Amino acid sequence: MSRRVASGRRPRVWLLSAYRADSHAAWADWLLASQPQVDWQRLELPGRHFAWRIRGNPLSWLDALPAGPPDLLLATSMVDLATLKGLHPQLAGVPSLYYFHENQFAYPLSDRQSHWLEPRMVQLYGGLAADRLLFNSAFNRDSYLQGVATLLAQMPDAVPAGVVERLRQKSMNCPVPIEPVPADAERDPQLVLWNHRWEHDKAPERFAEAMIALAAEDVPFRLALLGKRPRRVPPALARLREALPQRIVADGRLPQAEYRALLGHAGIAVSTARHEFQGLAMLEAASAGARPLVPDALCYPEQYAPAYRYPAHDQQLLVARLRDWLAGGLPPAVDVSPWYADRLAPLWAQVLGEGAILPG
Repeated sequence: MSRRVASGRRPRVWLLSAYRADSHAAWADWLLASQPQVDWQRLELPGRHFAWRIRGNPLSWLDALPAGPPDLLLATSMVDLATLKGLHPQLAGVPSLYYFHENQFAYPLSDRQSHWLEPRMVQLYGGLAADRLLFNSAFNRDSYLQGVATLLAQMPDAVPAGVVERLRQKSMNCPVPIEPVPADAERDPQLVLWNHRWEHDKAPERFAEAMIALAAEDVPFRLALLGKRPRRVPPALARLREALPQRIVADGRLPQAEYRALLGHAGIAVSTARHEFQGLAMLEAASAGARPLVPDALCYPEQYAPAYRYPAHDQQLLVARLRDWLAGGLPPAVDVSPWYADRLAPLWAQVLGEGAILPG
Protein backbone atom coordinates (compact mmCIF):
# COMPACT_ATOMS: atom_id res chain seq x y z
CA MET A 1 0.00 0.00 0.00
CA SER A 2 3.00 2.31 0.31
CA ARG A 3 3.69 5.20 -2.07
CA ARG A 4 7.11 6.60 -2.74
CA VAL A 5 8.00 10.01 -1.38
CA ALA A 6 10.53 12.25 -3.11
CA SER A 7 14.02 12.06 -1.64
CA GLY A 8 14.75 14.86 0.83
CA ARG A 9 11.08 15.54 1.61
CA ARG A 10 9.46 14.53 4.85
CA PRO A 11 6.30 12.49 4.22
CA ARG A 12 3.03 14.28 4.92
CA VAL A 13 0.81 12.35 7.33
CA TRP A 14 -2.61 13.43 8.55
CA LEU A 15 -3.43 12.29 12.07
CA LEU A 16 -7.22 12.24 12.39
CA SER A 17 -8.54 11.81 15.92
CA ALA A 18 -12.27 12.39 16.33
CA TYR A 19 -12.28 12.16 20.13
CA ARG A 20 -9.42 13.90 21.96
CA ALA A 21 -9.68 12.60 25.51
CA ASP A 22 -7.51 10.63 27.94
CA SER A 23 -5.49 7.92 26.19
CA HIS A 24 -6.42 9.21 22.72
CA ALA A 25 -4.85 12.57 23.54
CA ALA A 26 -1.78 11.12 25.26
CA TRP A 27 -1.12 8.79 22.32
CA ALA A 28 -1.43 11.57 19.74
CA ASP A 29 0.84 13.90 21.72
CA TRP A 30 3.47 11.18 22.12
CA LEU A 31 3.31 10.07 18.50
CA LEU A 32 3.97 13.52 17.08
CA ALA A 33 6.81 14.11 19.53
CA SER A 34 8.44 10.72 18.94
CA GLN A 35 8.25 10.64 15.12
CA PRO A 36 9.90 13.90 13.92
CA GLN A 37 10.77 12.31 10.58
CA VAL A 38 7.12 12.90 9.61
CA ASP A 39 5.51 16.16 8.48
CA TRP A 40 2.39 15.90 10.63
CA GLN A 41 -0.95 17.59 10.05
CA ARG A 42 -3.16 17.03 13.07
CA LEU A 43 -6.96 17.22 13.09
CA GLU A 44 -8.82 16.52 16.33
CA LEU A 45 -12.28 16.99 17.76
CA PRO A 46 -13.08 17.43 21.48
CA GLY A 47 -13.67 14.33 23.58
CA ARG A 48 -17.37 14.85 24.29
CA HIS A 49 -20.78 14.00 22.77
CA PHE A 50 -19.69 10.47 21.87
CA ALA A 51 -22.62 9.46 19.64
CA TRP A 52 -22.32 12.65 17.58
CA ARG A 53 -18.54 12.43 17.34
CA ILE A 54 -18.36 8.89 16.01
CA ARG A 55 -21.06 9.47 13.41
CA GLY A 56 -20.67 13.16 12.65
CA ASN A 57 -16.91 13.67 12.29
CA PRO A 58 -16.91 13.64 8.45
CA LEU A 59 -19.43 16.49 8.53
CA SER A 60 -17.46 18.38 11.18
CA TRP A 61 -14.38 18.15 8.97
CA LEU A 62 -16.23 18.74 5.68
CA ASP A 63 -14.58 22.12 5.04
CA ALA A 64 -11.65 21.75 7.45
CA LEU A 65 -9.28 19.37 5.68
CA PRO A 66 -5.93 20.76 4.51
CA ALA A 67 -5.42 21.47 0.83
CA GLY A 68 -3.77 18.71 -1.16
CA PRO A 69 -3.81 15.03 -0.18
CA PRO A 70 -1.24 13.62 2.28
CA ASP A 71 1.07 10.68 1.72
CA LEU A 72 -0.66 8.73 4.49
CA LEU A 73 -3.80 8.90 6.63
CA LEU A 74 -3.62 7.71 10.24
CA ALA A 75 -7.15 7.74 11.66
CA THR A 76 -8.40 6.49 15.01
CA SER A 77 -11.33 4.10 15.08
CA MET A 78 -13.60 6.96 16.20
CA VAL A 79 -13.20 8.34 12.65
CA ASP A 80 -15.81 7.42 10.02
CA LEU A 81 -13.04 6.75 7.53
CA ALA A 82 -15.22 5.27 4.78
CA THR A 83 -17.53 8.31 4.70
CA LEU A 84 -14.61 10.71 4.90
CA LYS A 85 -12.98 9.12 1.86
CA GLY A 86 -16.29 9.14 0.02
CA LEU A 87 -16.81 12.85 0.63
CA HIS A 88 -13.27 13.71 -0.46
CA PRO A 89 -12.38 11.84 -3.67
CA GLN A 90 -8.78 13.10 -3.50
CA LEU A 91 -8.35 10.82 -0.44
CA ALA A 92 -9.62 7.66 -2.14
CA GLY A 93 -6.17 6.49 -3.19
CA VAL A 94 -4.27 7.65 -0.11
CA PRO A 95 -2.92 4.75 2.03
CA SER A 96 -4.74 4.59 5.35
CA LEU A 97 -4.00 3.20 8.79
CA TYR A 98 -6.96 2.72 11.14
CA TYR A 99 -5.99 2.70 14.82
CA PHE A 100 -8.19 1.00 17.43
CA HIS A 101 -7.85 2.37 20.94
CA GLU A 102 -11.11 0.51 21.51
CA ASN A 103 -13.82 -1.20 19.53
CA GLN A 104 -17.52 -0.75 19.94
CA PHE A 105 -18.27 -4.45 19.55
CA ALA A 106 -16.70 -5.26 22.93
CA TYR A 107 -17.62 -2.08 24.79
CA PRO A 108 -20.16 -2.85 27.55
CA LEU A 109 -23.38 -0.87 27.25
CA SER A 110 -24.77 1.11 30.15
CA ASP A 111 -28.41 0.93 31.22
CA ARG A 112 -29.13 3.92 28.95
CA GLN A 113 -27.71 2.23 25.83
CA SER A 114 -29.92 -0.47 24.35
CA HIS A 115 -29.03 -0.17 20.65
CA TRP A 116 -25.51 0.45 19.43
CA LEU A 117 -25.49 -0.51 15.77
CA GLU A 118 -24.26 2.71 14.14
CA PRO A 119 -20.91 2.98 15.98
CA ARG A 120 -20.22 -0.64 15.11
CA MET A 121 -21.01 -0.07 11.46
CA VAL A 122 -18.69 2.96 11.44
CA GLN A 123 -15.85 0.75 12.66
CA LEU A 124 -16.72 -2.08 10.27
CA TYR A 125 -16.74 0.22 7.23
CA GLY A 126 -13.65 2.02 8.52
CA GLY A 127 -11.82 -1.28 8.77
CA LEU A 128 -12.79 -2.21 5.22
CA ALA A 129 -11.75 1.20 3.89
CA ALA A 130 -8.30 1.11 5.53
CA ASP A 131 -5.16 -0.56 4.23
CA ARG A 132 -4.04 -1.70 7.66
CA LEU A 133 -5.74 -2.07 11.03
CA LEU A 134 -3.70 -1.38 14.15
CA PHE A 135 -4.79 -2.58 17.60
CA ASN A 136 -3.40 -1.79 21.03
CA SER A 137 -3.85 -5.40 22.20
CA ALA A 138 -4.67 -8.87 20.92
CA PHE A 139 -7.88 -8.74 22.95
CA ASN A 140 -8.93 -5.59 21.12
CA ARG A 141 -8.21 -7.20 17.75
CA ASP A 142 -9.87 -10.52 18.52
CA SER A 143 -13.00 -9.01 20.07
CA TYR A 144 -13.37 -6.69 17.07
CA LEU A 145 -13.12 -9.55 14.59
CA GLN A 146 -15.48 -11.74 16.62
CA GLY A 147 -17.90 -8.85 16.97
CA VAL A 148 -17.93 -8.30 13.21
CA ALA A 149 -18.56 -12.01 12.65
CA THR A 150 -21.46 -12.01 15.12
CA LEU A 151 -22.99 -8.88 13.63
CA LEU A 152 -22.82 -10.15 10.05
CA ALA A 153 -24.32 -13.49 11.08
CA GLN A 154 -27.40 -11.57 12.29
CA MET A 155 -27.98 -9.83 8.97
CA PRO A 156 -30.87 -11.22 6.87
CA ASP A 157 -29.16 -11.52 3.47
CA ALA A 158 -26.64 -10.18 0.93
CA VAL A 159 -23.61 -10.49 3.23
CA PRO A 160 -20.43 -11.19 1.24
CA ALA A 161 -18.17 -14.05 2.26
CA GLY A 162 -14.77 -13.59 3.81
CA VAL A 163 -15.24 -10.15 5.40
CA VAL A 164 -13.70 -11.14 8.73
CA GLU A 165 -10.74 -12.82 7.04
CA ARG A 166 -10.09 -9.70 4.94
CA LEU A 167 -9.96 -7.64 8.11
CA ARG A 168 -7.80 -10.21 9.92
CA GLN A 169 -5.18 -10.33 7.18
CA LYS A 170 -4.45 -6.62 7.44
CA SER A 171 -4.48 -6.43 11.26
CA MET A 172 -1.50 -6.06 13.60
CA ASN A 173 -0.84 -5.12 17.21
CA CYS A 174 0.74 -1.75 17.97
CA PRO A 175 0.24 -0.70 21.63
CA VAL A 176 -0.03 2.76 23.09
CA PRO A 177 3.22 3.40 25.00
CA ILE A 178 3.59 4.46 28.60
CA GLU A 179 6.26 6.57 30.25
CA PRO A 180 7.57 4.54 33.22
CA VAL A 181 6.92 5.95 36.68
CA PRO A 182 9.78 5.93 39.23
CA ALA A 183 9.29 3.87 42.36
CA ASP A 184 9.36 5.57 45.74
CA ALA A 185 12.32 4.80 47.98
CA GLU A 186 9.83 3.68 50.64
CA ARG A 187 6.79 1.76 49.45
CA ASP A 188 3.65 1.37 51.56
CA PRO A 189 2.66 -2.30 51.03
CA GLN A 190 -0.77 -1.65 52.52
CA LEU A 191 -1.67 1.31 50.32
CA VAL A 192 -4.30 0.17 47.80
CA LEU A 193 -4.67 2.26 44.67
CA TRP A 194 -7.66 2.82 42.39
CA ASN A 195 -6.68 4.93 39.36
CA HIS A 196 -9.50 4.32 36.87
CA ARG A 197 -12.52 6.25 35.67
CA TRP A 198 -15.44 5.96 38.11
CA GLU A 199 -17.84 4.74 35.45
CA HIS A 200 -19.87 1.61 34.80
CA ASP A 201 -17.38 -0.09 32.49
CA LYS A 202 -14.71 -0.05 35.23
CA ALA A 203 -17.12 -1.57 37.81
CA PRO A 204 -16.03 0.55 40.81
CA GLU A 205 -18.84 -0.98 42.86
CA ARG A 206 -16.92 -4.28 42.92
CA PHE A 207 -13.84 -2.51 44.24
CA ALA A 208 -15.87 -0.74 46.91
CA GLU A 209 -17.50 -4.00 48.04
CA ALA A 210 -14.12 -5.71 48.32
CA MET A 211 -12.53 -2.96 50.39
CA ILE A 212 -15.52 -2.65 52.72
CA ALA A 213 -15.48 -6.43 53.24
CA LEU A 214 -11.78 -6.36 54.16
CA ALA A 215 -12.33 -3.48 56.55
CA ALA A 216 -15.05 -5.53 58.29
CA GLU A 217 -12.36 -8.19 58.90
CA ASP A 218 -10.01 -5.53 60.36
CA VAL A 219 -7.46 -6.12 57.58
CA PRO A 220 -5.07 -3.14 57.66
CA PHE A 221 -4.95 -1.00 54.51
CA ARG A 222 -5.14 2.56 53.26
CA LEU A 223 -6.84 3.83 50.09
CA ALA A 224 -5.79 6.19 47.32
CA LEU A 225 -8.93 6.92 45.30
CA LEU A 226 -7.77 8.54 42.09
CA GLY A 227 -9.07 8.60 38.53
CA LYS A 228 -11.54 10.70 36.61
CA ARG A 229 -15.01 10.97 38.11
CA PRO A 230 -18.24 12.57 36.88
CA ARG A 231 -19.70 15.69 38.46
CA ARG A 232 -22.28 13.68 40.34
CA VAL A 233 -20.53 11.55 42.97
CA PRO A 234 -20.63 7.88 41.85
CA PRO A 235 -22.39 5.55 44.31
CA ALA A 236 -19.25 3.40 44.78
CA LEU A 237 -17.16 6.43 45.73
CA ALA A 238 -19.88 7.68 48.07
CA ARG A 239 -19.97 4.26 49.80
CA LEU A 240 -16.22 4.26 50.36
CA ARG A 241 -16.25 7.80 51.70
CA GLU A 242 -19.04 6.94 54.10
CA ALA A 243 -17.77 3.54 55.23
CA LEU A 244 -13.99 4.07 55.30
CA PRO A 245 -13.20 7.78 55.81
CA GLN A 246 -10.23 7.11 58.12
CA ARG A 247 -8.54 4.83 55.58
CA ILE A 248 -8.65 7.24 52.62
CA VAL A 249 -5.35 9.12 52.19
CA ALA A 250 -6.05 10.55 48.72
CA ASP A 251 -9.32 11.25 46.94
CA GLY A 252 -9.51 13.10 43.62
CA ARG A 253 -7.75 13.87 40.36
CA LEU A 254 -4.29 15.03 41.36
CA PRO A 255 -1.64 17.06 39.54
CA GLN A 256 0.56 14.78 37.46
CA ALA A 257 3.56 14.92 39.81
CA GLU A 258 1.45 14.00 42.86
CA TYR A 259 -0.35 11.27 40.92
CA ARG A 260 2.93 9.67 39.82
CA ALA A 261 4.31 9.92 43.33
CA LEU A 262 1.35 7.98 44.71
CA LEU A 263 1.80 5.31 42.04
CA GLY A 264 5.40 4.94 43.13
CA HIS A 265 4.41 4.68 46.79
CA ALA A 266 1.42 2.32 46.56
CA GLY A 267 1.71 -1.39 47.24
CA ILE A 268 -1.27 -2.64 45.23
CA ALA A 269 -3.22 -1.37 42.22
CA VAL A 270 -6.61 -2.98 41.62
CA SER A 271 -8.76 -3.34 38.51
CA THR A 272 -12.31 -4.66 38.50
CA ALA A 273 -12.96 -3.62 34.90
CA ARG A 274 -15.75 -4.99 32.77
CA HIS A 275 -13.83 -3.79 29.73
CA GLU A 276 -10.20 -2.95 29.17
CA PHE A 277 -8.56 -2.86 25.77
CA GLN A 278 -5.02 -2.07 26.96
CA GLY A 279 -5.18 -0.93 30.57
CA LEU A 280 -2.81 2.03 30.54
CA ALA A 281 -3.57 3.02 34.13
CA MET A 282 -2.58 -0.43 35.41
CA LEU A 283 0.55 -0.51 33.24
CA GLU A 284 1.64 2.85 34.66
CA ALA A 285 1.04 1.65 38.22
CA ALA A 286 2.93 -1.58 37.55
CA SER A 287 5.84 0.37 36.04
CA ALA A 288 6.10 2.21 39.37
CA GLY A 289 6.28 -1.06 41.29
CA ALA A 290 2.68 -1.31 42.51
CA ARG A 291 1.52 -4.92 42.28
CA PRO A 292 -1.34 -5.23 39.80
CA LEU A 293 -4.39 -7.27 40.77
CA VAL A 294 -6.60 -7.68 37.71
CA PRO A 295 -9.42 -9.85 36.33
CA ASP A 296 -8.35 -12.95 34.42
CA ALA A 297 -9.96 -11.59 31.26
CA LEU A 298 -9.88 -8.80 28.68
CA CYS A 299 -6.36 -7.58 27.81
CA TYR A 300 -4.84 -8.57 31.15
CA PRO A 301 -3.67 -12.13 30.35
CA GLU A 302 -1.36 -10.58 27.72
CA GLN A 303 0.36 -8.50 30.40
CA TYR A 304 0.33 -10.25 33.77
CA ALA A 305 1.11 -13.76 34.99
CA PRO A 306 -1.65 -15.85 36.64
CA ALA A 307 -0.44 -14.89 40.13
CA TYR A 308 -1.66 -11.33 39.49
CA ARG A 309 -5.06 -12.29 38.09
CA TYR A 310 -8.25 -13.40 39.80
CA PRO A 311 -11.27 -15.04 38.12
CA ALA A 312 -13.38 -12.29 36.59
CA HIS A 313 -16.60 -11.56 38.50
CA ASP A 314 -15.51 -13.71 41.48
CA GLN A 315 -15.84 -11.26 44.33
CA GLN A 316 -14.79 -13.74 47.01
CA LEU A 317 -11.51 -14.59 45.29
CA LEU A 318 -10.77 -10.89 44.73
CA VAL A 319 -11.20 -10.32 48.48
CA ALA A 320 -9.12 -13.40 49.28
CA ARG A 321 -6.23 -12.33 47.05
CA LEU A 322 -6.24 -8.83 48.55
CA ARG A 323 -6.32 -10.29 52.05
CA ASP A 324 -3.32 -12.49 51.31
CA TRP A 325 -1.28 -9.62 49.87
CA LEU A 326 -2.18 -7.16 52.61
CA ALA A 327 -1.62 -9.54 55.48
CA GLY A 328 1.02 -11.91 54.12
CA GLY A 329 3.21 -9.70 51.94
CA LEU A 330 3.36 -8.64 48.32
CA PRO A 331 4.42 -10.79 45.37
CA PRO A 332 7.39 -9.65 43.22
CA ALA A 333 7.03 -6.57 41.04
CA VAL A 334 5.99 -7.03 37.41
CA ASP A 335 8.11 -6.15 34.38
CA VAL A 336 6.02 -4.08 31.95
CA SER A 337 8.97 -2.62 30.03
CA PRO A 338 7.69 -3.98 26.66
CA TRP A 339 5.09 -1.18 26.84
CA TYR A 340 7.60 1.62 27.52
CA ALA A 341 7.77 4.46 25.04
CA ASP A 342 11.41 3.91 24.16
CA ARG A 343 10.63 0.29 23.26
CA LEU A 344 7.59 1.10 21.12
CA ALA A 345 8.84 4.17 19.23
CA PRO A 346 10.76 2.01 16.69
CA LEU A 347 7.66 -0.11 16.06
CA TRP A 348 5.60 2.98 15.30
CA ALA A 349 8.35 4.30 13.02
CA GLN A 350 8.31 0.99 11.14
CA VAL A 351 4.52 1.02 10.78
CA LEU A 352 4.54 4.56 9.43
CA GLY A 353 7.42 3.72 7.12
CA GLU A 354 5.63 0.71 5.66
CA GLY A 355 2.51 2.82 5.24
CA ALA A 356 3.62 5.47 2.83
CA ILE A 357 6.99 7.00 3.50
CA LEU A 358 9.63 5.14 1.56
CA PRO A 359 12.05 7.65 0.04
CA GLY A 360 12.08 7.76 -3.74
